[in-house]
Parts: sequence; C-alpha cells; structure tokens
Amino acid sequence: MDEPLEIAFHNLQASESVEAAIRDRFAKLEKLYDRLTACRVSVEALHKQHRTGNVYEVHIDMLVPGGEVVVTKAPQKARERYANPDVYASIRDAFDAAERQLLAYKEQLGGGVKYHSADQVQVQGQVAEMHADEDYGYILGTEGALIYFHRNSVLDGSFDGLGRGAAVLYVHGQGDTGPTAVKVWQDTRGK
Repeated sequence: MDEPLEIAFHNLQASESVEAAIRDRFAKLEKLYDRLTACRVSVEALHKQHRTGNVYEVHIDMLVPGGEVVVTKAPQKARERYANPDVYASIRDAFDAAERQLLAYKEQLGGGVKYHSADQVQVQGQVAEMHADEDYGYILGTEGALIYFHRNSVLDGSFDGLGRGAAVLYVHGQGDTGPTAVKVWQDTRGK
C-alpha cells in the first residue's frame, strides 16, 4: 500500500484494542486484493444512551488503481441498532461487506467469468452456422447439439472473425427457446 492505514474515531475515545481489530481485518483485505493504494477507516458512535448502549457506524474508504471502493455499515433498523451494540460486531460487518465489494471489483477488473453453478463451465465446440447479417450463429457442441449464440455473447468483439468450423469455447446457458451460449470466445489453445 502506498499510504499507511488511517484510522479515525468520532464521538468515542480511541482504543488500542479496537485499532488492533481493525488492523487485523485490514491485513485480510490486503491479502485479498494486494493493489490497495490507501485506506481510511472511521468508527463513529451515533448515540450515547444509558439503557441501550452505544450504536456504531463504520466507514471504510479504499483507494484502488483507477477507482475507489467505499463501504458504510450503519445499523439498518431500530431493532438491529440495539440488538448488538458491540463496536467489534460493527467492524466485522463492515469488513465483511468490504471483502465482498473488493471481490466484485476484482472480478469486474479481471473480466473473468463468474460461475454460479457446476453446469456453467467452459465447453469446447466449433461454429456450425454463421448468420453474420442477422448477428447470430450456432455452435456444434461436443454432444452433437446445436447451441445458439448472438453477436453480443462473443467476447472481445470477435464475432466478425468467426467462420464455419472455427474452434470456440463457450459457457452454456438456457435461453427462452432452448440451449444458448452466454459467452463465446475463440479457442486459441491449439494454435
């Protein structure tokens, strides 16, 4: 990280144990995404009430190359506010949300395919038909089935470079009218 971790407290006394908990959770974030350039964490006590305890809001502002990822974890409902007024629980919830957002950001940058189920894996096939003037075609799958694909499902804008017999990889999906390839790209492994 280019800049040291910055921790701020609002409406509450700074605590070494709270800072240690934040630094531990931040170390996990750095392992998850090692390209963080700066991070600021602020912990704020929203109310000081004798019967219900303090309610804490945690803000995490992370600078990443080309952007910023911000997490604000505040109590959502009145019942939740006072059900668990522990500052450590608020920190845990905020860092859990930060991990999810960093993973989503990392996935978005990588342009990778996110697999939601076992049947969404890349499959090898070859182009059986091309209807370039109508922006679609069919892939002959390994099981002999014809799989529909549209120009928009071809990655890297290489639809016009595809021709009959071209080796492709695709991710299988189910469309309204039958099997479809939701992502298609040229198979360059054999070249």
